[in-house]
Amino acid sequence: MNVEQMKIVVKEIVSKTDLTPCVVGHRGVGKSAGILQACRELDRRYVSLRLGQMEVGDLVGIPFRNGDVMQWSRPSWLPGDEDAPTVVHCDELNRAQQEDTLQAIFQFVEPPADGMLRAIHTHTLSRRHKVVVSINPPDGSYQVATLDRALVDRMVMLFVETDYQCWARYAHNREFAGEVRQFLAGNHGFLAKQGMPMEMQVEPSERAWEMVSVLKKNCRFPAELEMEVYSGIVGKEAAIAFMRWLSDRKGRPVTADEVLNDWAAIAGRAEVQRDDVQAATINDLSALLQVSPELTGKQEDNLVSYIAVLPRDLRFGFVKSLLKIPAVALLLVKDKHDAVIFDAMQAISEQAG
Repeated sequence: MNVEQMKIVVKEIVSKTDLTPCVVGHRGVGKSAGILQACRELDRRYVSLRLGQMEVGDLVGIPFRNGDVMQWSRPSWLPGDEDAPTVVHCDELNRAQQEDTLQAIFQFVEPPADGMLRAIHTHTLSRRHKVVVSINPPDGSYQVATLDRALVDRMVMLFVETDYQCWARYAHNREFAGEVRQFLAGNHGFLAKQGMPMEMQVEPSERAWEMVSVLKKNCRFPAELEMEVYSGIVGKEAAIAFMRWLSDRKGRPVTADEVLNDWAAIAGRAEVQRDDVQAATINDLSALLQVSPELTGKQEDNLVSYIAVLPRDLRFGFVKSLLKIPAVALLLVKDKHDAVIFDAMQAISEQAG
């Protein structure tokens, strides 16, 4: 994506989530300027931390004694609870010269868990304040540390590249010298040359898919950027598969909600699903019923109707998993469901014997 597109994505993430965007790009492409402009457009205060110039004490504060208790002074850069909404920009994060400095900031760039606040050592950050990171790619062209997978896994990686049209609009708005703009209009190659591909250790993980879920529920990205954003969280291969799945509505598995609440409308689809697609529906139902096992009478009947259309092997396996959920098991053993459930329960008993 170019800098203008990066600004759109950063503003969306910062204004609607607690996630941490990490802008990755070669020198001079406009990472820091774009983040600053995004903050201004959001009417947020901007604080820049140059990690390459900082030590652990600059981040966590200086220790002092309060009676017999050791405490740490609040760093001057850290926004207070009553300060105007602020974006803390951890600039050049992978230029931190000391390993302990990088370890200290690790906690700060990690999005807060539910009900918790983002923190650095003993200091917390109000939810009104957000964090953005920028780095140069670790491709051998820069004196930077390689970020480990655990840290990469906690951020939304946004890869920014040189784009002449984007630069030309910026140059016009900033009233660059006409001669410079005219020269580069005919000589695009003299803008920043692309370096090596910006490969990072971005791979799918449970945490990564949770971040994708947060973005999917809360943010609206332009269609041409959505896959790029998800690629920076779960990797390109997983993002492509996910985007294909989103577009292939006809091939999607029936959902647990559809089975329980809209069975009449989807019964035909459910019955003809391939076994691998059927397994996705079963997994969705199992997960839902483990969390919310209380069913209405209609939902109970719909669940049993779904079990009835399953192939024999899938039916037995699904019933076996449902019997491990006490509230659901009590529903399945009712006499009125014997025509569907009895064979499965009998086979399960024989296996146990």
